[in-house]
Amino acid sequence: MLIIGCDFHPGFQQVAMLDSTTAEISQRRLRHPEEARAFYAALPAPVLVGLEACGSTQWFEQLLAELGHELWIGDAAQIRALCVRRQKTDRRDAEHILQLLLTERFPRLWVPTPAERDVRQLLVHRHQRVRMRTQVKNQLQAIALNQGLQKKRQLWTQAGRAALEALPLLPFAAQRRQQLLATLDRLNQEIGELDRQVAEQAEQRPEAVRLMSHPGVGPNTALAFVLTIGPVSRFRRARQVASYLGLIPREHSSGGRQRLGGISKQGSPFLRFLLVEAGQSARAAIASWHGCIAA
Repeated sequence: MLIIGCDFHPGFQQVAMLDSTTAEISQRRLRHPEEARAFYAALPAPVLVGLEACGSTQWFEQLLAELGHELWIGDAAQIRALCVRRQKTDRRDAEHILQLLLTERFPRLWVPTPAERDVRQLLVHRHQRVRMRTQVKNQLQAIALNQGLQKKRQLWTQAGRAALEALPLLPFAAQRRQQLLATLDRLNQEIGELDRQVAEQAEQRPEAVRLMSHPGVGPNTALAFVLTIGPVSRFRRARQVASYLGLIPREHSSGGRQRLGGISKQGSPFLRFLLVEAGQSARAAIASWHGCIAA
């Protein structure tokens, strides 16, 4: 069997390969994508390939899957921490990953399926469209405020929009207002369709449906949580989930003295953003519920 440690870069990869039958170790530098495709296609399956988590690897992962090779993706921080030498080169990095594979110390990560990654693209695309809409709204609010029209959220009602469109503006300002309003209408339509698709995907997953039963948790947060966490069996306790998402405090304790800082932020920033939104919505819902009881 062939075992390969791969130091992956966008334009090339450095590989250290061990042939278990001869115990021979060889090194090669492969350009992307043609030379890498030819190299792995010529290897007899199965081949175990290990690389550290990085970007621009989806085409490579798909290639190995099509060829019947096995790919392990490792935690980049842990891989680097396990290297005691201070010399860092592409050849040494590839050899280091190979040694971790051979000594069974490779910090393998859970990797979502291609279908799950595709649904993640849906969530990210919607998130970016919502951010663009917020930027457009902020610009329209600035135009309204400069003309003495202060309606805050009421600016997006039918009456508020009519008042915005009726403002007397100079030609270029009027042109900007018209184009921003057209962009806002287009984004509202796109986001509405994306919301429908997200809700459809969430309903297909029992875990997401259960999460949506909690106050403040909608389809976007529930679906993102399920696709980020993956199988719950990976975690033995709730604190490990919080640590995985970077929601536990940083700690620097020594000599019996405990020092805690802000949250570590070592997990997914996108999911943390959604969870903060969900927490604010849940707080508002609970406050409204208590208000109804008191009344």
